[in-house]
Amino acid sequence: MTQTPVRCMLIRGGTSKGAYFLAEDLPDDPARRHAMLLTLMGSPDPAQIDGLGGGHPLRSKVAIVQKSSRPGIDVDFLFAQVSVDQPIVDTSPNCGNILAGVGPFAIERGLVPAQDGTTNVRVRTLNTGTVADLIVETPGRQVTYDGEAKIDGVPGASAPIQVYFENAAGSSCGALLPTGHVRDEIDEVEVTCIDNGMPVIVIPASAVGISGYEGVAELNADVRLKTRLERIRLAAGPMMNLGDVTDAVVPKISLIAAPTHGGSVATRTFIPRTCHPSIGVFGAVSVATACVLPGSVADGIAVVTLADTVALSVEHPTGEFTVSLELDRRGERPIVTRAGLVRTARVLFDGVAFARPHVEMVPAMAGPGDLL
Repeated sequence: MTQTPVRCMLIRGGTSKGAYFLAEDLPDDPARRHAMLLTLMGSPDPAQIDGLGGGHPLRSKVAIVQKSSRPGIDVDFLFAQVSVDQPIVDTSPNCGNILAGVGPFAIERGLVPAQDGTTNVRVRTLNTGTVADLIVETPGRQVTYDGEAKIDGVPGASAPIQVYFENAAGSSCGALLPTGHVRDEIDEVEVTCIDNGMPVIVIPASAVGISGYEGVAELNADVRLKTRLERIRLAAGPMMNLGDVTDAVVPKISLIAAPTHGGSVATRTFIPRTCHPSIGVFGAVSVATACVLPGSVADGIAVVTLADTVALSVEHPTGEFTVSLELDRRGERPIVTRAGLVRTARVLFDGVAFARPHVEMVPAMAGPGDLL
């Protein structure tokens, strides 16, 4: 029996790397589609040696894109986190880094006509319903990947992609503060559970016995710390309206400390059991939002200004990530009306991937938008 060819682009989006597919090139049935994605990515296997995956959660991601039928939306995007060492495909979260590559992909595949100069691609993320505007550089009506924009965690410079989000609060949990409180206590640790595009448990690093400035390798080797963080995460799942999160990749955990390089806050983020070498897009937006909420665990740790538009530099192990927040301060707590940031992306490969023909049906974490 021959292998199954599937048209595919590999794209670095932000600080992640993923396989991008048109929805029409994959099976319609979610279970069959997930089984195919596992064999395409080479999971489950720690090295993903028999597939496209890179043996790390940041390099085992998938984007599934199609032209949208919704007025005012150009394309619909379903994100899939393919587990490296387990037969699990999780479509419950979203990913802002992989989202950054959706704009160039949609133009390259002819879903959105390129304009001369820049092209705005309006994307609806099916996982959470979040809508984003991606402004892609298209001089001469062609996507360009060369430019002067630099993001920490990626070598060199590339063309900037401006990303703007509106009304991302509660996209997964139903509310910005899903527990109803700006602070909660879990396992004798004060935390802030927040969802402004990504469910995150924000924890002062000192509350779990570390400084918050440790390196990624040191944190990944700290079994005691990771065991405690997972205990907190599992307890927070139901509190955040996410249910049993044992096999889910959300909520993430972000340990925070005072900034040390002139930024707003220092972070060490777990996704959810591996320390991120930087920080995810929506994770940074959620952490930045916690920083501007009076009474959160970031209050007194983060350095912020009382303005209606604030730029927060979120420090992470390989640099920083600046998030711009537009705030409505008329109520008891500030409301984030718009978030903006800069990402870059680059097409690495365009061609045909091959799936094994004898894929087995396996369990899959289905998200609310898993109905392409």
